[in-house]
Amino acid sequence: MNTVSVHSGGQAGDRIWLASYPDNVPAELPPLKHASLPELFEECCARYADRLAFTCMGRSITYRQMEVETRKVAAWLQSLGLAKGDRVALMMPNVLVNPIAACGILRAGLTVVNVNPLYTPRELEHQLRDSGAKAIFVLENFAHTVEQVLAHTEVRHVVVATLGDMLGPKGHIVNLVIRRVKKLVPAWSIPGHKTFSRVIAEGARLPFKPVSLVASDIAFLQYTGGTTGTAKGAILTHANLLSNQLQLSYWLASAYINKKRPEVLTFVCALPLYHIFALTVNSLMGMSLGAHNVLIANPRDIPAFIKELGKYRFDIFPGLNTLFNALMNNPEFAKLDMSHVSTLAGGMAVQRPVAERWQKMTGAWITEGYGLSETSPVASANRFDSAEFSGTIGLPLSSTEFDIRDEDGKSLPLGEVGEICIRGPQVMAGYWQQPAETARVMTADGFFRSGDMGYMDARGYTKIVDRKKDMILVSGFNVYPNEIEEVAAMHPGILEAAAIGVPDEHSGEAVKLFIVRKDQALTEADVKAHCVANLTNYKRPRFIEFRSELPKSNVGKILRKELRS
Repeated sequence: MNTVSVHSGGQAGDRIWLASYPDNVPAELPPLKHASLPELFEECCARYADRLAFTCMGRSITYRQMEVETRKVAAWLQSLGLAKGDRVALMMPNVLVNPIAACGILRAGLTVVNVNPLYTPRELEHQLRDSGAKAIFVLENFAHTVEQVLAHTEVRHVVVATLGDMLGPKGHIVNLVIRRVKKLVPAWSIPGHKTFSRVIAEGARLPFKPVSLVASDIAFLQYTGGTTGTAKGAILTHANLLSNQLQLSYWLASAYINKKRPEVLTFVCALPLYHIFALTVNSLMGMSLGAHNVLIANPRDIPAFIKELGKYRFDIFPGLNTLFNALMNNPEFAKLDMSHVSTLAGGMAVQRPVAERWQKMTGAWITEGYGLSETSPVASANRFDSAEFSGTIGLPLSSTEFDIRDEDGKSLPLGEVGEICIRGPQVMAGYWQQPAETARVMTADGFFRSGDMGYMDARGYTKIVDRKKDMILVSGFNVYPNEIEEVAAMHPGILEAAAIGVPDEHSGEAVKLFIVRKDQALTEADVKAHCVANLTNYKRPRFIEFRSELPKSNVGKILRKELRS
């Protein structure tokens, strides 16, 4: 174990968490070996040339093929006359075109703007206008959305891909089914667009000129989910993302302290690659380790997802609480052998009942981590070799500091709840063209104010109690929705729950609980009795509303904002 002296006061100066580190994880990262993501990517393609890099719908692509195809995309983009640093949007689910386009954009010296394919025209227009994107790669299923906003943006080049692209002869059948049978491609018309296959063909005949990039150049504009207001573009540099994938690579090694590490790791990639969690954990860390990522295009189709899981021996499974819960509620999942899989959770709090059920069903604990778009994303994680579910977000990663601060920015003692502030090489350079917003979240001494409320214990583990803005104030008492939801999840008749504050003339606010039943016979009286047994009076939900489903973001995070509105 690393040892460190412990003082009272601010955690950042003490770094007490180092005493809880796995032996093989350094306190500080070594200097970065690469100046840019393309440099890392090209080295990985050479080193792991014959290994599978990505698989989707039964079709695989090797690292050698990734180098060839991304070079074609980069050459084509350069032929458009785009300048280094120009923004190119990527509006794709988890299909093979996604990583090929993303790496091609980066190799051309450009900046990737990840876009949620399910955005409405209003949301898409905001992101394209805000980022100043000059080009966009979009799957044909969502081209109708692009068509509606194109005239109001700076986008001059549109590349339209199909689900069958990169799938070989099978791709023609896939496209036929998607277009004609399932009718999943709404009519669209974008004059002057290029097909992805045409881009690949033209790029093959064009020269590629490697671009000199430095660590401080912008790699991605990663827009925050907009769950706390208007979506803002977090500026993530090459250094931010190189640092985070390196931090994660060290941390992952702790998964193999007590078990043999496979020669080639296989990742489940069910979370969308346009989301920062999958982008860094699956794509960037995966490639740096020469791993094989199996892309799941539609994880909401649980039966098809489970069937896909049965075809491979997976080693790493990044996911979310809601996804793990949905899998366990399908009887076919119990037939899979998941005992050797290291499961990493992020994006939202993992509820203890879900973690305990996962352990009982698979034999392995879920390792909870924590981060935000602004931290590339992972800032802390629990140990992979832990024999229990801690209920915390774990320890700050190498070269990362946490400080729990009050409203005035003063460091709080251990055990006291305040705002989690983060400093480290993975913290963004700021918000794109939003100096006032950047100043609001960055402290003078370089800490990012996360907006999450939590406390640190004596071992250096941090427990989140909730987001600042989601906190409910009942008669002067702070009530944290996460706690209410975790208690609700303990009831065997409840599938999912979400708590919000609603105005109340007597107590200022009261707790309202939205529930999706697992047992259709469950009543309001049952829920209230369960809460009486598990929550003090002021925390108990005053109002219960049953729903068939809860509103969620595209990665499965429950949107309390929508419930409030």
